Amino acid sequence: MAVQLTQREELESIKLALLAFPQGALVDEVAQVLTFTLPKRTLQRRLQRLQETGFIRIEGKSRATKYSLLPQSDQTNVTAATEDAIPLPAQAQKTLSLVKAPIQQRKPVGYNREFVESYQPNVTQYLAPDEIEKLTALGKTTMVAHPAGTYAKEILNRLLIDLSWNSSRLEGNTYSLLDTQRLIASGQASDNKSTLESQMILNHKEAIEFLVYSAEDIGFNRYTILNLHGLLSYNLLPDPSASGRLRHIAVGISHSVFEPLAVPQEVAEVFDLILKKAELITNPFEQAFFVMVHFPYLQPFDDVNKRVSRLASNIPFTKHNLSPLSFVDVPNDLYTWGIIGVYELNRIDLLKAVFMWAYERSSHRYSAVRQSLGEPDPFRIQYRETMRELIAHIVTQTMDHAQASVQVQTKALSLPATDKARFIEVVETELLSLHEGNFARYRIRPSAFEAWQKIWC
Repeated sequence: MAVQLTQREELESIKLALLAFPQGALVDEVAQVLTFTLPKRTLQRRLQRLQETGFIRIEGKSRATKYSLLPQSDQTNVTAATEDAIPLPAQAQKTLSLVKAPIQQRKPVGYNREFVESYQPNVTQYLAPDEIEKLTALGKTTMVAHPAGTYAKEILNRLLIDLSWNSSRLEGNTYSLLDTQRLIASGQASDNKSTLESQMILNHKEAIEFLVYSAEDIGFNRYTILNLHGLLSYNLLPDPSASGRLRHIAVGISHSVFEPLAVPQEVAEVFDLILKKAELITNPFEQAFFVMVHFPYLQPFDDVNKRVSRLASNIPFTKHNLSPLSFVDVPNDLYTWGIIGVYELNRIDLLKAVFMWAYERSSHRYSAVRQSLGEPDPFRIQYRETMRELIAHIVTQTMDHAQASVQVQTKALSLPATDKARFIEVVETELLSLHEGNFARYRIRPSAFEAWQKIWC
């Protein structure tokens, strides 16, 4: 009888297999040297996970996609670059140190039903009163009294791009912001990306539109969450019938000692309990954070659980016409460690620090007034001239989305490793935000801007 490997063991074996391909390997080549068998889609997901956590590089498109192991020094830098990205309270720092301990030093744990059963809606509070007060001030819009979904519809074009890109990025998707905008706007997939990555972003688009256009009907109920999963997981699961269905199989968590519930009946019972408690919570911010904690912890679906939690956290914001949470600038590693803190320790402080920081960043994205009143971004000040020259070059050379994306990424290669990803996002955001009232800051002539707009739009 074949020995069943954990996801963690599979990932380690895949890394060892890639050592035989210093120039990179196709997915079929990786499969041939493994000592166990994985369905192709599963192997691709494992490879995506290794890319997401900074162990491998993915290059090429479709059948020509190649996977190569990063040098050990580069692997270390990927993790170290994000550790100080978000100011962390003392308790969150303690949780971070615990979940970053070598996996051999962490005690295996199972699902703790008491964690959710002890939560009493509107009595238990994950968010302190001062934290809710801060989030309320950040999230308030002029459309609070309007029908549900009014504000989200007003900013839908921007929200589709931001939330689709950032949520996919947190899953290891390598699409750029400009690639995402082009895919969502015109359906044109990037030439050097896999079909899996394109499908992931298009699924986000469909799911976000579902939440926005069904704002009056959605809530924390089976209809909403099962259909949300069905949209996000479409064409991405080995078993197509698992899309929009609670899981009937046991699942493992890579890079963690946590073992989720395995009995389908228990999964269904706790899922319904989470929905019942979430629906009873009256404060939209507490409601959003509650589902960000408990949906991933339960792992109610075969896969795509964190994506469901990120979009589900926007349900109360959509219904109450509050600023959405689009996970702008959220570091992948800190978010993952925050989730693992919930998995292994039932500690919410690290994930809460990420949630608080992320909501503030997102709210500034959608409020020009708050952006103008906020503190200037030191990063933009540091690279002001570099960005000005680059954006002016892209416009005056009438580059389209694909050409601009290449130009931005090429320029980023000359920057310190810790600044590359942030630089790319900032420049691409500026390009997407250019209009007739702000292009003069880049010393661009009106005739050049008009010519560029014709090929850009």
